[in-house]
Amino acid sequence: MPSSKPLMTPSSGPASSDIESALRTLETESGGIGALATALKGPLGASFTAAIDKIRNAKGRVVVTGLGKSGHMARKIAATLASTGTPAFFVHAAEAGHGDLGMITTDDVIMALSWSGEQPEMKNLVNYSARFAIPMIAVTSNAGSALGQAADIVIELPKAREACPHNLAPTTSTLMQAAIGDAIAIALLEGRGFTALEFAHFHPGGKLGAMLKFVRDYMRTGTEIPVKPVGTKMSEAVVEMSAKGLGCVCIVSSTGEIAGIITDGDLRRHMRPDLLTATVDDIMTKQPKTVPPSMLATEMIEVLNTRKITTLIVAEASKPVGIVHLHDLLRAGVA
Repeated sequence: MPSSKPLMTPSSGPASSDIESALRTLETESGGIGALATALKGPLGASFTAAIDKIRNAKGRVVVTGLGKSGHMARKIAATLASTGTPAFFVHAAEAGHGDLGMITTDDVIMALSWSGEQPEMKNLVNYSARFAIPMIAVTSNAGSALGQAADIVIELPKAREACPHNLAPTTSTLMQAAIGDAIAIALLEGRGFTALEFAHFHPGGKLGAMLKFVRDYMRTGTEIPVKPVGTKMSEAVVEMSAKGLGCVCIVSSTGEIAGIITDGDLRRHMRPDLLTATVDDIMTKQPKTVPPSMLATEMIEVLNTRKITTLIVAEASKPVGIVHLHDLLRAGVA
């Protein structure tokens, strides 16, 4: 049998160099974020607030534009804005001069990203903004650049060293652009009082979409709910638990209101020779935790995790209308 090669440890060889490089990158980039936070507490704060007000009061959308790596960040910022309730879309700065300027209206606000602020491809878009009095917000590290001079508002990012050892490859700078974009999006979200329910309208797919659905979307109903009335013998309750396969049975009063719940855990805690001849009244946990069908799935998961339980009764007017099991949430990709 061939001998296995020893694993490289972080303290020796190439692995050590890789980790040291990664740490230098993270330290350099965190320095850029730190500088941005400091700037926001100072002079940058006024222009940031002005940009938020300009976007908030716009009748149209935010048109986010850029080139190269700044273009990639602009596309991401547009997506974040749109998903958090601020209508926005991306226009490539170079493509703008080949017909895409027609996508921009006088009700819109342009947010242009350029670290240097001196990209000639921006000229057509800058001229269009001036000709039709479309407000422009420049996100750049050089307020005195051509872009900065043409803009109505300049968010001047502090100059910071790139993580690249040659100080060339956009790394720290693009992270700072993404961060200020997130800051703008969240400030607008919070100012608008954007709720999780509104967020759900824009995220119907994927795990986010699954988590932003409601309890009623995942609960079992009708004959799938394990239910027995008070006074029932435990032998019958156990049969009901086994038949429905949810590890519990809901106990209801003569008027159909929830009186308690019996779970697998209750069976273990009350294990005794006469268990099956006892009534559910003696074994059930009274006043069990219930949730309404209108609760968000995210909140329901928090209840399950906090109480360290796997099943919840869904109730309306104190009567069971459904039941949710952790396994159903796992299969749906929620938990």
